[in-house]
Amino acid sequence: MNKQKNNFFEKLYMILVYVFLYAPIVVLIVYSFNYSRIFGSWGGFSLRWYERLFTHRQILRSVRTTFIVAISATFISTIIGTLASVGIMEYKKKTRRLLLSLNDLPVLNPDIVIAISLMVLFGILQIPKGYATLILSHIAFTIPYVILSVLPKLKMMDKNLIDAALDLGATPLQAMRMVVIPEIKSGIFAGAMMAFTLSLDDFVISFFNVSPGINTISTTVYSMTKRGIEPTINALSAIMFTVVLILLIAANINQFRTRKEK
Repeated sequence: MNKQKNNFFEKLYMILVYVFLYAPIVVLIVYSFNYSRIFGSWGGFSLRWYERLFTHRQILRSVRTTFIVAISATFISTIIGTLASVGIMEYKKKTRRLLLSLNDLPVLNPDIVIAISLMVLFGILQIPKGYATLILSHIAFTIPYVILSVLPKLKMMDKNLIDAALDLGATPLQAMRMVVIPEIKSGIFAGAMMAFTLSLDDFVISFFNVSPGINTISTTVYSMTKRGIEPTINALSAIMFTVVLILLIAANINQFRTRKEK
């Protein structure tokens, strides 16, 4: 009887947690189809804000900038993070622990500290704010997350595989490409998705390291708060959430099929 009660309360607790997490998103999606501009006032079903979204130049420019920066930062940080992870695994235990502690610092530090540090660095180096500083700053703060995603897969990998590949005549580059990467590809993919999501979501680092003429989605939304956020943002958020959900479902289906084949 007690076990049944415990199971009931555990399930109820999980349901409440998911309701708390996803209720705001559901409300946002519902109100993206609201004809009225006023939040909390239902004016009837309409695709008005979706139509406006695809003609809103400021938002479309910010979306383009956001995805250009996110894709560029993800690609570069994934390569650097993967190579750094392989290098870290080659060090002795004490040195590896020191390097991992240094890697954890950007993760544990508040975004504002990293943002201001990068802004000061770019100022000292006399690099003008623009796309370059924006992409470089996103690369800098996403690399540690890639390393944290790739390292567990490297630890699980049998080190004898690399030695066997080298003994059979493979060059270090061939061993990396044909042995290491296939073994840790799930970690690389997870790190890339983490980097992409963080870059897409970032506000603080972008705000301090970009020129006034360049805006990402987050900085555009921030500028709109001064004069009132348009419901067009609801439509954009609903589309982004749906796309991410579809990608997540597709990734899980692909992972399930891979496990089934094995």
